[in-house]
Amino acid sequence: MAYVVGVDIGATYTRVVLANEDAEFVARVKRRTPRSGGSMAIAQAIAAAIKELLASSGVSRGELRGIGVGSIGPLDMRRGILIKPANLPLENIPIVEPLKREFGVPTYLVNDCVAAVIGEKHFGDGRGHENLVYITISTGIGGGIYVDGHLLLGKDGNAHEIGHMVIDAEGKLVCGCGGRGHWEAYSSGSGIPKLAGLLASRSPDVFKSSVLYERCGGNARRLTSKDIYDAAKGGDEFALMVVEEAGRYNAMGVANVINVYDPSLITLGGSVVLNNVELVLEPIRREAPSYVINRMPEIKVTPLKDDIVLYGAVALALGLEKLPL
Repeated sequence: MAYVVGVDIGATYTRVVLANEDAEFVARVKRRTPRSGGSMAIAQAIAAAIKELLASSGVSRGELRGIGVGSIGPLDMRRGILIKPANLPLENIPIVEPLKREFGVPTYLVNDCVAAVIGEKHFGDGRGHENLVYITISTGIGGGIYVDGHLLLGKDGNAHEIGHMVIDAEGKLVCGCGGRGHWEAYSSGSGIPKLAGLLASRSPDVFKSSVLYERCGGNARRLTSKDIYDAAKGGDEFALMVVEEAGRYNAMGVANVINVYDPSLITLGGSVVLNNVELVLEPIRREAPSYVINRMPEIKVTPLKDDIVLYGAVALALGLEKLPL
């Protein structure tokens, strides 16, 4: 029996799975992503996790056939490094060479959303679709795209930073990257509190009557996106105002994706979506058509849930998707 490893590197956690040749996960571990210890720390932590999985599963190194990694970016896919992730205090982080040297198997690195859309294409609802987009709405917003069956990558492997499309020409909010008016600044997990602050300044009376007012000490930017969505589910007027406005910006962003890539299917994932499906999906389905010139695609939540990046990483390790390296 042959086995492969799939890795999902996030800003907070790194998840590693051991899968068989049928892409069935046989073991997994989840560890905090190293934030110190030098540029080699992340690769060393992944290597230790792989050794742990092999030992606990009784799988020998000789049975390991490949390693696929989906990671936060930006990255240099061809050099196999993370350049300078926005949410990690490290830069020029080698991933591919240390793992290839340690285990002696083909190792591949792509952006996490690219891995996700690969997972959707091979194991999710993207099977049978030649024009497919996956969008994650989580701490940030990102995407992975197939056009005419071709996976879009770009010169460095970063041809999918859809969260940094400008959806507000006035640039009222500043993105974590420093740019103004980016989609991610308004309706990502990190952006929604900024949007709440903006709306609280515009509608102070509504904000003061909210259950959230005392919780955040009168400063809406101290809220989390979870605070806001939970209050919206309870019918709070201010929270519903924020969620509706975030939904409008999501509709604009999704409409831009439809107009540019013309997909037949868009799947959505990420913590903001998966924890608040109807509150996120309904405004997109309702409002995106008013911004779209192309025929509307099907829009749905990914069936692969939180494991979508891992499935894509496993697909890479199994050789189901060939990268132009």
